[in-house]
Amino acid sequence: MSEGLYFTALGGLEEIGLNCYLYELDGRLMLVDCGVGFADETLPGAELLFPDLGHLDQRRSDLDGLVLTHAHEDHLGAVPLLYDRLACPIWCTAFTAAVLRRKFADLQRPVPELRVVQPGEAFAVGPFGCRFLHVTHSIPESNALAIETPYGALLHTGDWKLDPAPLVGPRTDVAGIEAFGHQGLLALMADSTNVMVPGTSGSEAEVRESLARLIASRSGRVAVTTFASNLARLESAALAGVAAGREVVAVGRSILRMLEAARECGYLADMPPLRDESAAVTLPPERVLLLVTGSQGEPRSALVRIAAGQHPRVRLEPGDTVIFSSKIIPGNERTLFALHNQLIAGGVEVITEEDHFVHVSGHPCQEEMEQMYRWVRPRIAVPIHGEPRHLIAHVRLARRLGVEQAWLLRNGERLRIAPGTPARAGVVPTGRLALEDEQLLPPDADLFRARRRAMHHGSLFVSLVLDSYGSVLAPPKVANVGAVEPGRFAELEEELSQAVTGAVEALEDEVVLDDERVRETVRVAVRQFFAFSRSKRPIIDVQITRLTPEVLEPLEEEGGGAMR
Repeated sequence: MSEGLYFTALGGLEEIGLNCYLYELDGRLMLVDCGVGFADETLPGAELLFPDLGHLDQRRSDLDGLVLTHAHEDHLGAVPLLYDRLACPIWCTAFTAAVLRRKFADLQRPVPELRVVQPGEAFAVGPFGCRFLHVTHSIPESNALAIETPYGALLHTGDWKLDPAPLVGPRTDVAGIEAFGHQGLLALMADSTNVMVPGTSGSEAEVRESLARLIASRSGRVAVTTFASNLARLESAALAGVAAGREVVAVGRSILRMLEAARECGYLADMPPLRDESAAVTLPPERVLLLVTGSQGEPRSALVRIAAGQHPRVRLEPGDTVIFSSKIIPGNERTLFALHNQLIAGGVEVITEEDHFVHVSGHPCQEEMEQMYRWVRPRIAVPIHGEPRHLIAHVRLARRLGVEQAWLLRNGERLRIAPGTPARAGVVPTGRLALEDEQLLPPDADLFRARRRAMHHGSLFVSLVLDSYGSVLAPPKVANVGAVEPGRFAELEEELSQAVTGAVEALEDEVVLDDERVRETVRVAVRQFFAFSRSKRPIIDVQITRLTPEVLEPLEEEGGGAMR
């Protein structure tokens, strides 16, 4: 058991998303958040990434609980699929619990023990004394986590901002944060997302006014896409649509699920009634306001299917408008721009935050971050929730504001906060798991290696029919999938088949009876035939069918010896 107070990020450093932070106090553990991230093109076919919790497998008995700061996917999305590896109580507020219960139900998994607490209410996670302090964000019931230990107090901000006029829920609990800091704060673990953005993040109320003017000026259908969890933005778009004489249609299961959770917890009292998806077809275009999932171009989202003309009930036509009322998550640029271009090519006008005031961030900009540091005056700063450029800029900001120590950490680096002078205390294993058909696989799994190779180099599939002695009974068939230019392949296909036949027939008797050695011979023959360079490595898959005499004789009789 390690005496002292430690902090380790299992995810959330060097990236946006995958927030998963581990606190250790005299050998006991508390996990804060457990979220997902988006997979990129290096993992073809995968959509979501999960933190690898292998480090906790050997210490499950030391884990006293998981605390969820709020209900965003990058903070709780991994919980349902990873909970069997945690098997601990979960603390959260009522809205987060409502969202989490629905996620477990969607996966048909039993809902674990959820301990619902109110902001300001004290609770203990093993030896950690905890309290939620409400902060404004782009989802209801976001919280900073105030942590008290024998070594000193910590504040884990979660995602936060200062909004003078939030539309859902109260403003940030400045008095509570300031009071907690006045007790003497040992360390601050703080959001770094907008550290390079000067000024403040802006108010949701201003976006509501801007959306109302924008939607009122449009003809044709108007679709607004944002994060399903941004309830204030959804309500703003819906109210703007009604004010412009439009019916509101929600498209996408995640929006409906989030609205259901919000109503359960008493939010969105002013939300207008929603029409069924079928209304998007039957109503005149100028009467339709669509609330649509897909603001980040998620592959199976409603907007992606609509843009491709694959949605069963909803379509967009020339003269319609799509408003992206959100920010592009870093790493999603290529995907989003492809979706924008697809919509524009179909005659749909695309409006983003670059064109119009349709979005404010849920994260603090420089002035807000400086205010937080003045309120709590930490001795130690540990930037979290950001890419390397964000974390480095946050370290510089903390030092400029007079913080004694500001630590630039990587995922897995274990920081001993107390007692004594803070210091790095080794590295714990971390990693990523990709979701594939409800399985979690490491990025270096054979499946992803094969997909990457096929994606970059193509594939050739060779079908070979032999008798039990190894004789070639029919010309080999070769299928080309992206390995060779189709026109060139068609010209050489017959010659390639002859080359494969010749290579097999040249094998010695004992070799030709070994399927794996035959496969390798065919692979070499195909590579040599096309003279592939070392940098060109298509997958060459060889399927061998051997016909025994019992099978072959009836075929020969039926075909008059045609097999020979």
